[in-house]
Parts: sequence; structure tokens; C-alpha cells
Amino acid sequence: MILTATDYPMARLLEEAGVKCIHVGDSLGMVALGYPDTISVKLDEILHHLRAVARACKRALITADVPACCMESPEKALFCAEKLIENGAHAVKLEGGQDIKEHIFSIVKKGIPVIGHIGLLPQRARHPSAYRKYGTNSYEAEQLIQDAIFLEQAGCFSIVLECVQKEVAEKITRMLKIPTIGIYSGNNCDAQIRVTHDLLGLSPWSAPKSNRPLVDLAHEIKKTVGLFRSTLLTSRVSKNPSAE
Repeated sequence: MILTATDYPMARLLEEAGVKCIHVGDSLGMVALGYPDTISVKLDEILHHLRAVARACKRALITADVPACCMESPEKALFCAEKLIENGAHAVKLEGGQDIKEHIFSIVKKGIPVIGHIGLLPQRARHPSAYRKYGTNSYEAEQLIQDAIFLEQAGCFSIVLECVQKEVAEKITRMLKIPTIGIYSGNNCDAQIRVTHDLLGLSPWSAPKSNRPLVDLAHEIKKTVGLFRSTLLTSRVSKNPSAE
């Protein structure tokens, strides 16, 4: 199981709860920064949150996204990967398959561990129609399989499969020697990753439609704040009825 964190308290709580891998993803753009997508996230913003998470974690593996703004060239991606490692990440994740082979080669060559990511690629999802299942036809399924094989051969130590048809995700998982990490791709991947804010119902305005939070903390927070406000108002009225 891999969960995301954007700050010190959440990262510390996740590690204390037994989470062994914590991801600082560009999803923070939507759940922490109020952006409409992940595409808007800048490297400095990732680094700011990464440093906070690194200060919290003593044992967990910390991974981080190479943001879309750093995928313009292999040189820029390598620069970004090195910055992520310098600021506390143990590995980096890149979105794409054979089309970003030079990016991956340049990073792996430097000895930086890389996680691949295929299926839905949020960094390229510039239209709502991109948010769908992938591998639903034979052409897409074969393309995903070939990308997965390439990423393994290129030196990735694991691959995220996002919104991949579950049968295709299962086939890829069986074929590869490296672990697959599923998100909305069925239960037959080697591991699962989730955005913690989605899991806890902390950002209902940005959660994917397929998300089923295990608890509605957004509601609990609003209820608690409302209770505190009512308590303060009651206290003020009891001491000074004319205060209102």
C-alpha cells in the first residue's frame, strides 16, 4: 500500500500507522493548492511539500513525481529528478511509456530509482474525456503491454497502472518481474496507491467520481468547527447577553 502526503502531520501519521511507502505526488496541486489539475504544479511547489514529508518520515520510502513542467526534455527531467532526490525523495515517478524513453534512460543512468506510470496520465489529461478506463480495446491493451515491457527493460523498479482495465492490469502484472502498483485498475496488481485526501474524504470537490472514501472527514471537520463556534457563541451570550 502506498499513500500520498503533502505535509508533515499527514506524513507522520501515515508512517505511524504502518505505511511503508509515502508518495509526494503532483495531485497536491488539486488537494492542497487548489489548482484545477496536476498540470499546473511547479517543481518548487513539489519540493516545498517534499521537504515537509521528508522531515516527518524516519523509515518510509519516499517517492515523488516529476511534474509536467519538467517533462519538456530529458535534460530537464534529469535536473528535476536530482532536485527531488536532494530534497528527500528516494525514488521518482514519471508518466509515460516508450515516448519518454530518453527521459528514463537519462535518470536511470544517474543511478536514480524510477517508477513508471501508464494508463491514465493526468499530466496530459487536458480534456475531461481523458479521464476514463484504458485498455478497453485490443489496440490500447497491446500498447499498454508494450509500454510496460519497455519500462521494465529500461530499468524502472515498479510501474503504476492508473485506470487500466482490470483484465489488462492483471495480465501486465503476471508478465512483469517488477511490481505493479494499481490505482482504479482492479485488485490484482501487486500493490495499490491512493491519494490520501480522496481516501479520507478530505477534498470532495476534487475527488474522482470513482473514489469511495472510507470516511467523510470533510463533513467531520465542518461539524466540529460548527460545534466549536456554537460553544463560543453560547459562552459569550452567557457572560454578556447584550454582546450579540
